[in-house]
Amino acid sequence: MKIIWLGHSSFRIEIEDQVLLIDPWLAGNPMLDESQHTEALDGATHVLVTHGHSDHANDAPGICTDRTIPCVGIYDLMQYWEARHGLTTVGFNKGGTVALGRVQVTMVNATHSSSQQTADGPRYMGHEAGFMITGEGHTIYVSGDTDIMADMEWMADVHQPDIGILCAGGHFTMDMARASYAAKRYFNFRTVIPCHYRTFPLLEQNAELMKATLTGVDVIEPEVMQPIEL
Repeated sequence: MKIIWLGHSSFRIEIEDQVLLIDPWLAGNPMLDESQHTEALDGATHVLVTHGHSDHANDAPGICTDRTIPCVGIYDLMQYWEARHGLTTVGFNKGGTVALGRVQVTMVNATHSSSQQTADGPRYMGHEAGFMITGEGHTIYVSGDTDIMADMEWMADVHQPDIGILCAGGHFTMDMARASYAAKRYFNFRTVIPCHYRTFPLLEQNAELMKATLTGVDVIEPEVMQPIEL
């Protein structure tokens, strides 16, 4: 399995027979050079979207259209994109599990917000969410944009993820201290990969606090387009 950071909260996950793009943000992403876009998208089988904000969702319809691949996410947003863009979608909801080839994806709770700007002003795009992605003997918890939730306790107990991809930049989501608390309090991760940080000066710029807090956990600060093999 390869987990490849595309900057911010965007990931390419090569797992089982799938190449999953998580919240792929291309246009305006200051961490992913335009020359890297083709490589980042090569062979993608599905796009997974956690919520409707522009830095997570704006590029998904175009990618899915250009590459003729399904978009996967909360039912409300998928129905809207089907009607507006003619996409093939897999719309489901929290607690639901879908099979993408040999990979199982379960939608779980997050606490954030989810909207897009339209000609008529901000439009609600369905609830924000996270994903539990299972394959190759691993379960990856993709937190999406969130704060700490008591729900994390049962999510960890039910799904037992060994890999956490956790938002940790602060201001809009958990910061490093809060993400570290959540990981230590609720989960038993072997590997943690922070995201939603380093993109702008407003966000946290390193994971030193997380590394110091999560003793016994392999905290990997990702580098753009550098595969993490697990």
